[in-house]
Amino acid sequence: MNRTGENVVRIEAEALRALADRIAGPMAAAFDRAVELMFCCAGRLVVTGMGKSGLIARKIAATLNSTGSPALYLHPVEALHGDLGMVVRGDVVLALSASGETEEMLALLATIKRLQVPLISMTGDEIVAAGGSARSTLASAADVALDCSVAQEACSLGLAPTASTTTMLALGDALAVTLSERRGFKEEDFANLHPGGKLGKRLARVESLMHTGQALPCVAPSSLMAEVIYEMSRKKLGVTAVVESDRRLVGVISDGDLRRLLEKRGKDVMELRAADAMTRQPRTIAKEEFAATALGVMEEKKITSLMVVDQSGILEGIVHLHDLWTTQLV
Repeated sequence: MNRTGENVVRIEAEALRALADRIAGPMAAAFDRAVELMFCCAGRLVVTGMGKSGLIARKIAATLNSTGSPALYLHPVEALHGDLGMVVRGDVVLALSASGETEEMLALLATIKRLQVPLISMTGDEIVAAGGSARSTLASAADVALDCSVAQEACSLGLAPTASTTTMLALGDALAVTLSERRGFKEEDFANLHPGGKLGKRLARVESLMHTGQALPCVAPSSLMAEVIYEMSRKKLGVTAVVESDRRLVGVISDGDLRRLLEKRGKDVMELRAADAMTRQPRTIAKEEFAATALGVMEEKKITSLMVVDQSGILEGIVHLHDLWTTQLV
């Protein structure tokens, strides 16, 4: 049984190697044209397929969406009963069919051509290099025909889609990733599209985590220590910012600072003002920075909070170590 499992993986791996060779060689121009059509799409990328190809089409649509290219999956049968209205001028259709002769898929061609929607096919019949012709009806009708052919399926009967669906999936990923790079898709874009996932949380911005407004503890340099302690206790962050009247940050006072002052000055501490007790030139961060960057600074400096300021030094918020727990960084 181990031998069978090994053979399945080796057959599929060989199919992927052959696909990579085609993308690098005879299919390079077609692959580039497909990416360009998708990049210039003014509407949505409509991905469609039937059966096992349909399952792969759903995944490709999901990958396109998560990498910055608006896409949807269109079920061919549902399309024939009204959902074809989802396809409009400006869209690009990506059609998957192992044989290229799937009846439900071919029934969509008339509408696709009438709407003058560009069609990219991914079929399992080998594209004939000479003259750029193709054997299947779907590939022949496509503006760009991509070759997902395999030498053999990994199924011992040679019937169940295995190597062929793996190849389709890999080609879809290749298109999606190439397209995302063409669009200049960055980490922050990925984070914006995945706010609830672990990766999105790890890429969260300081702006989305910081305390602002009424939740932001701050006092004036002239504030008495009684006011400082009250503000820190009320806002429950263990720290308060010290700001001028224009909100410019001039220092911070932490509960650790208070303890050290009490040990050194005793009850005389209450006679001090915020300017006498604050730490000047505190560590700050911009709201556009990643939460991971804020965590790195806190760990390096052994502090539990950072003041968030703009380029002029105006206080905009405070990010606390506790806030980073929700990002699964801590």
